[in-house]
Amino acid sequence: MKDPVKDAMQMVYVDGYRAGLERGRLQSTLGALLRGVMLGVVLALLLVGYAVAQVPDKANEYRRDLTRLSRSVWGMDAPVSNLAAQIHQESGWNPSARSRAGALGLAQFMPSTAAGIARDFADFPQPLDPRWSMLYQSRYMKQLYDETRHATDACERYAFALAAYNGGMGWVRRRQQMSDTPAVCLFAACEINPGILPSNQKENAEYPRRILLRLTPLYYEAQWGPARCVP
Repeated sequence: MKDPVKDAMQMVYVDGYRAGLERGRLQSTLGALLRGVMLGVVLALLLVGYAVAQVPDKANEYRRDLTRLSRSVWGMDAPVSNLAAQIHQESGWNPSARSRAGALGLAQFMPSTAAGIARDFADFPQPLDPRWSMLYQSRYMKQLYDETRHATDACERYAFALAAYNGGMGWVRRRQQMSDTPAVCLFAACEINPGILPSNQKENAEYPRRILLRLTPLYYEAQWGPARCVP
């Protein structure tokens, strides 16, 4: 089944990006890209009638801690709204969440991933502890963001980092190698199947789109803090 919201976002996002490229100036490219993102969301809401989710009340229980912990990792410009949107997507703010695949807690860490990240910081994995989960979500996302290469801007860089969080950095780099637009994740390189199951590819491509284009604006408008992919 086609997703009209995705189609509207893709049309405006890609057209805006291409228009910027044709002007041949980086400033125009980035401006067109960002306008495309926001306009895509607006068109989806107004023309398609998409029912936007709300920031759940239980999210406010963790707002102060998420802000404090993310700033300890990223600095004062920590992308709090992006991180909150990611938790919204991962667990719906349920600190006891357990997926069928075995992922745990607010940030849905797999036990092996939690153990590996904790070991890097001489710590013990505690994915069901909400504060541990939020701290290590920030640390892991910062690590992936720093490792991301050849992104057009901070928005696309964060999108690649989200794709890596969901599916692994190795597949992200393989997609970039296969793409004609290796610096653009959304509706571009991240749509390429590098050799995984079609269902996994669909989930991985939708993951950064949903977090950045649908959920992040909710938290940004609620003044949770800075975000990539919004003005």
